Amino acid sequence: MIGTTWPVFIGLTVILLGGAGWMTGQALARSWRPLWQTVPYCLLLGLVDRFLTWGLFQGALLTLPGYLIGTAVILALGLIAYRATQTRKMVDQYPWLYQRTGPFTWREKA
Repeated sequence: MIGTTWPVFIGLTVILLGGAGWMTGQALARSWRPLWQTVPYCLLLGLVDRFLTWGLFQGALLTLPGYLIGTAVILALGLIAYRATQTRKMVDQYPWLYQRTGPFTWREKA
C-alpha cells in the first residue's frame, strides 16, 4: 500500500522528507508567506519521496496510495511547523500586543 517497507517509509518519508517539510513550513512562516504556499512545496517533496524510494530502495515509483500517504505525512508536518513558527514569531515580535495561548494560537493582550 505504501509502496515500500515500513522501515524505509519511517526513515525516508517521515524522518528525512518530513524534516524537509518541517523546514519548509518554518521558512515560509519566517518570511511571512501565506499558508497555502506550503501545499505546492510539500506536493513536490512527495514526488521526491517517491523517486528516492524507487531509486534507492527499489520501491514502487508510480503508486498513487504511496504518493498520497507520503505526501500527507510531509504536508502535515509542514503545516504544523508553519503554524507553530507563526505563533512563536507573532508573540516574540509583538509582545505588547499578543500573548501565547497554546502551541498554535495566540490572542490579544487585555
